[in-house]
Amino acid sequence: MEKIKVLFVCIHNSARSQMAEAYLNKFAGDRFIASSAGIAPGRLNPVVVAAMKDDGIDISGNKTKSVEEFLDKKMDYVITVCDATSGERCPIFPGAVKRLHVEFPDPSALKGSFDEVLDGTMKIRDDIKVKVAELVRDIAASQPV
Repeated sequence: MEKIKVLFVCIHNSARSQMAEAYLNKFAGDRFIASSAGIAPGRLNPVVVAAMKDDGIDISGNKTKSVEEFLDKKMDYVITVCDATSGERCPIFPGAVKRLHVEFPDPSALKGSFDEVLDGTMKIRDDIKVKVAELVRDIAASQPV
């Protein structure tokens, strides 16, 4: 059986899409190939790296990528994880791609001490983790046997 290819997209590929990619690969790497990219790639958010490490996932070696790198690749799902307005900037992918949008707050917008920002980021991380688990269940249920 061919693996289901999923691309998570946000603005900078520095936080939300990176977390979603990591969780999908952790939860269902045997059935899915997850990737992530940004509309305007930035730098990997070090607080996100710390939050993921706290949950046993090391993304410190990840690089941010541009959505343009994936335009010529066949994706089954493109899932935007930024705000709706930003998600509309995501390019159209060729083929029979299913587009989904799941909005999460941007960890980069959090203010306060490192510990306060980390705490807020961990809450966003946990929401992404739950949603990715739901996506695995829902997408797997919709696939032909």
